[in-house]
Amino acid sequence: MAGGIRDKVAILGMGCTVFGERWEDDASDLLLEAFQECLEDARIEKKDIQAAWIGSHIDEVNIGKGGLYLSNALHLPMIPVTRVENFCASGTESFRGACYAVASGAYDIVLAAGVEKLKDVGYGGLPDSPAFGQLARLITPNCTAPGLFAQLATAYSAKYGIPMAEIKKAITHISWKSHQNGAKNPRAHLRREVSEYQISESPFVAYPLGLFDCCGVSDGAAMAIVTTPEIARKLKPNQDLVKVKSLQIAVSSGEELAYHKWDGATVETTRIASKKAYAEAGINDPRKELSLIEVHDCFSITELVTMEDLHISPPGQAPRDVLEGFFDLDGQIPCQTDGGLKCFGHPIGASGLRMIYEVYNQLLQRWPEERLVKNARLGLTHNLGGIPAQNVCSICILGLD
Repeated sequence: MAGGIRDKVAILGMGCTVFGERWEDDASDLLLEAFQECLEDARIEKKDIQAAWIGSHIDEVNIGKGGLYLSNALHLPMIPVTRVENFCASGTESFRGACYAVASGAYDIVLAAGVEKLKDVGYGGLPDSPAFGQLARLITPNCTAPGLFAQLATAYSAKYGIPMAEIKKAITHISWKSHQNGAKNPRAHLRREVSEYQISESPFVAYPLGLFDCCGVSDGAAMAIVTTPEIARKLKPNQDLVKVKSLQIAVSSGEELAYHKWDGATVETTRIASKKAYAEAGINDPRKELSLIEVHDCFSITELVTMEDLHISPPGQAPRDVLEGFFDLDGQIPCQTDGGLKCFGHPIGASGLRMIYEVYNQLLQRWPEERLVKNARLGLTHNLGGIPAQNVCSICILGLD
């Protein structure tokens, strides 16, 4: 009987570029930058890597349709390389492929990579972008990403009878919190602190989402090298071991729009994938057991409803938790300790691995005191791709040995 991959895989090393407007670099430059850090952290040589996965969403402007780009960029030694794509969850999909390869016993040491180069092509959420447009036009013509996600707020308001002014106040705090964290992170794209007043008074993009409630467009890459716990202990005998406790994915089947049971105030795949992830990881009460989380805050309202979809905040109580500082850096479960998509931007194929990179380093207590989650033991990443009604959700839970 299938039992999942809990504790069968350990992260040996990770790397992440500075995210931003990397006009002078192409995707291969970004991959090499992340790879150099990843290889050094893993304390192995390139020849030790036996297989690789790479996640990238927009193949026409990035790396093409196969694995050749990664192999050529890093001069990998004629090993299997697989390119995967799963909308905005492509980074975690790459990590999932690498972890499953190790857990199955097929390989001992595997590389997972994610990259996206968006600035050069003028990619953005407004007007309609090619990445969202292909999916959105199947549902409603002339949709935009901000417009579709903004509807989470109106549905949430109607479901729980919470005035939109209160929801706007909560998402303003979410954006403020992320900017406070991102200002401390030298790898973030946006590093300027902003006040809650500036956020609340910014121009609307799609009500109630203002300018500071929407993530930006960036270039970036991130990587992980994974192996078995036994090999990791041998190679790093004096370092704490970060193990993969669970990896779960849920993909919309179309039922959200086909039936009236979906209320539009939640993301169903997140609810399903997180329950499976907690079961695989042996977590009974995520509100008490998780040390930190990185979630897919493409828009601040997404982060708000995700707190309930992850079964951390009780139904209708996420705004209260947010405003009471439960998810602040000094709160009970810090969220977006690196600044999140809000401050890193969203180079699609890299975002999932960037989240894992942050949790990995927090668990190893590597960051400066000003942005460190002390005594962190268990962290979760939530990588969402698509739109609220049709999407893919990947959940990864990491923990110390």
